[in-house]
Amino acid sequence: MINYTKNRHVAILSWNMSSAPMNVLNDDSIPAFERALQRAYDDTEVKGIVITSEKNEFIAGADLKMILRNNDKEPTEMLKISTELNRIFRGIETAGKPVVAAINGTALGGGYEACLACHHRIALDNPKAIIGLPEVTLGLLPGGGGTQRLPRLLGMEAALPLLLEGKRVSPREALALGMVDELVTSREELMEKALTWIEAHPDPLQPWDERDRTTGRIVGRENVNVPGGTVQSPVGMRVFGTATAIVMAKTGGNYPAPLVILSCVYEGLQVNIDRGLMIEARYFVKVATSKVAKSLIQTMFLGLNEANKGIHRPKAVPPTEVKKLGVVGAGMMGSGIAYAAATAGVEVVLKDVSVEVAEKGKAYSRMVLQKAVERGKGTPEKTEATLNRIQTTADVADLNGCDLIIEAVFENRELKAQVTQEIEPLLTDQGVFASNTSTLPISGLANASTRPENFVGMHFFSPVDKMPLVEIIRGAKTSDYTLAVALDFVKKLRKTPIVVNDSPGFYTSRVFSTYTAEGMEMLKEGIDPVLIENGGKNAGFPVGPLAVSDEISLELINRISAQGIQDGRLTEDDTAYQVAGKFVALGRLGKKAKAGFYAYPEGEMKYLWPGLAEMFPLAADQPPIDELKKRFLYRQALEAVRCFEEGVIQTQLDADIGSILAWGFPAYTGGALSFVHFVGIANFVQECDRLADVNGERFRPTPWLRELAGRGQSRFEHN
Repeated sequence: MINYTKNRHVAILSWNMSSAPMNVLNDDSIPAFERALQRAYDDTEVKGIVITSEKNEFIAGADLKMILRNNDKEPTEMLKISTELNRIFRGIETAGKPVVAAINGTALGGGYEACLACHHRIALDNPKAIIGLPEVTLGLLPGGGGTQRLPRLLGMEAALPLLLEGKRVSPREALALGMVDELVTSREELMEKALTWIEAHPDPLQPWDERDRTTGRIVGRENVNVPGGTVQSPVGMRVFGTATAIVMAKTGGNYPAPLVILSCVYEGLQVNIDRGLMIEARYFVKVATSKVAKSLIQTMFLGLNEANKGIHRPKAVPPTEVKKLGVVGAGMMGSGIAYAAATAGVEVVLKDVSVEVAEKGKAYSRMVLQKAVERGKGTPEKTEATLNRIQTTADVADLNGCDLIIEAVFENRELKAQVTQEIEPLLTDQGVFASNTSTLPISGLANASTRPENFVGMHFFSPVDKMPLVEIIRGAKTSDYTLAVALDFVKKLRKTPIVVNDSPGFYTSRVFSTYTAEGMEMLKEGIDPVLIENGGKNAGFPVGPLAVSDEISLELINRISAQGIQDGRLTEDDTAYQVAGKFVALGRLGKKAKAGFYAYPEGEMKYLWPGLAEMFPLAADQPPIDELKKRFLYRQALEAVRCFEEGVIQTQLDADIGSILAWGFPAYTGGALSFVHFVGIANFVQECDRLADVNGERFRPTPWLRELAGRGQSRFEHN
């Protein structure tokens, strides 16, 4: 696990965990690491220590399953994790022997905190490696001294963005920031530089330490010296004032970790390192035992990893590969799909009614790629190679021999049926036909196919190059093979799949539509539109419900509602149908028309359309913002429960991942279904009843949910 060797009177501690795919700090490796360190401390022949790894990464951080196991236990258990780790790391600094971190690959979280405890840090210039303290993204804070050592090393202004954003940087960026001291180009040079530095620095001290004049022991420096200015300096006052305002604006106070990190740094940098580490440990317990950390770890780390591994892929189907992809429709969605496939190395045929239209779709890829080059994330050569993989055409014959064809034409059943019948015969014998639709039932669309078992729904999200989710919809006759092809293709695109069963609106569109619909309900009630938008954003959604309605297009919302009425799922009393219809009649179709709930003056920031006050006069009494937040959250969560109950969604994980990645359901809750358990299932049912009594039956919980609440169910599972 930790291999111990010696070279030139230097102990080499090489991490090489066999019990995990990556080196992680856990219940097994932490004691092993301490034993190896102590062996080096005790050996009088050893003049210094090098910590490195025999794997491709250095140390990927703490095992989050270890954190999760202790989340519901006594706080003392979580405190022990932090204090034990800090005792080991502090020992590195005070044992009296120089220690170098030879960082051969990725060093994240506790892995980078181990580097910070070393006297010198040398990194291999590996472009695939990342370095940083990303704990805040999972509702945690660096609990191994990161909040104390990084600001003391870099200064508060440089360190706080890294801590508060969880930013991960390349080794070259880390060198520029001062996170590492040297960069090398080979493993051999890495080890040689480490040994040479130890020989030249037999008695190093960390900048925050000093030697006690009486005992000679290394102790924390009482006079705290922070590069760029201390906490109480004018710089400190400005930095913390600005950082607090930014954190509150971004999080709405829903995520405790960023504010706690600020407290750690503010309080810790006013005392010596030892007391600062004690402050950090207490705050670590506060966030690590929170519901937010538990939710984020379960969904956004462990759950997301499971989804990306393809947990729904039929195991009996051999691996599949799409070598030639056809995309029919070069609009916003089709051009985005073509870009994603081409960057993944797939040959793409992009077809539209004319070559000119198809070329406009290809131009989108050129624009995205050129922007990447400008940001230093690509090269002209790679751009050209990617663009050469996209063939534009108006000739249907060019689609011949495709392994997968995705139609991305308008949301119209007749048009999609016509495209299916025209294009499907050009597929290979085992080729798969997919419809990129957001609402139209797949089983119905598959009626136009001669091979409905090879027909599947693949709902991409806009903009495709940025949105990480693909909702795969299994029709009534979709085969396991077809599902495997879709999942393998999504994995090749490096996107996250969820699998749902066929239903109008499927899962994501159906649940998300309740967010925009509730915003329109509030408008009808005379609630101030500013309050409505702030209620959505304060709940944790990236955009208010009226703004996002404009983004989607009020015309599209009206058309989808009309389709629901035609299908018998809705009536003409539907609020979204009525409100969106009024705006369509006025020509206010949304952002694309530069007129919707918002006005979009040329060259200026958008603002809420003043005409809303005439259409929806304000009520005399306005509700508290917390009530609006509850309406948004509870209505969506209840719709997610209905989707699960009806079998549209098969797993709680798919429901949670889909809600967070598709439309930005607040991640601190764990997702739309996990929100029910975040507040407590019995509390959820009780609050839904109260909301139903006040606002209408759309909030009324189902009998099935009441039954689960009576049993105290802790997770949603299908029998």
